[in-house]
Amino acid sequence: MSEIQRPGALYQQVAAAIREAILSGEFAPDSLLPSEAQLMNRYEVSRPTVRNAIAALRAEGLIDVRHGKGSFVRSDGQPALTIERRISRTSDGKFVMPGGDVWQEAEEPSAYRTHTTKATGRLLQLDEEEALFGCDRLLTDPGTGTRAMHRTLIPFAVAEVVPVLAEEPCRRPAAFYRLLTDDGHKLTWSETVRARMPLPDERTTLQLPDATPILHLARVTHDSDDRPLILEELRVGADRAELAYRITADKQPARRAHA
Repeated sequence: MSEIQRPGALYQQVAAAIREAILSGEFAPDSLLPSEAQLMNRYEVSRPTVRNAIAALRAEGLIDVRHGKGSFVRSDGQPALTIERRISRTSDGKFVMPGGDVWQEAEEPSAYRTHTTKATGRLLQLDEEEALFGCDRLLTDPGTGTRAMHRTLIPFAVAEVVPVLAEEPCRRPAAFYRLLTDDGHKLTWSETVRARMPLPDERTTLQLPDATPILHLARVTHDSDDRPLILEELRVGADRAELAYRITADKQPARRAHA
């Protein structure tokens, strides 16, 4: 028996005691928590109190409830997948990205027409409600089962110059880079990453446990004048994946000699 002597609602006291047991290692990562009956006996509280305590810890992300199996302590191990965010170019002009061929299509890509929002317009340097070609694809990594949502957004103005972008907006990103390069564009890329809580459809599609944030990546392809050409967004569960970047030093512009 563990005596509860803390201020606050009783379920909060039980949640605090279980939390301490998890953080101290008494309840190890990936282990099954004691049953409701065992927790009731351990803390001398009612079933509703135990259920409210488990719900609170579930909302914190410390516990994952698996239907028909019970409550499990969340793993504190390394993510299952490392996503390398590099772009290379082969001698024959093809673009290659690490792991680019590993992702498999979980379902048929969906092409559509849409408009810029405040967020996508800012990244593409366009006003809101500007016309875009879009493509959504659901990807899966066969080795780990990790799911990712990938979106490509192409401004109409860019597609007018390279018509195949409008005709086939669901090509792989490397194919887009090659088409733009063949059209005479010298490409550079910028990328931002943020963590946020998922929307309901994202949580369902990515099959995320409770209280799990996603990593939301936004990669913009620029031309030599730094004009945005294409926006790609990748969303993946933060519990499943980590990102890896190769960082190189930029060359400083040469200083002009003073007369």
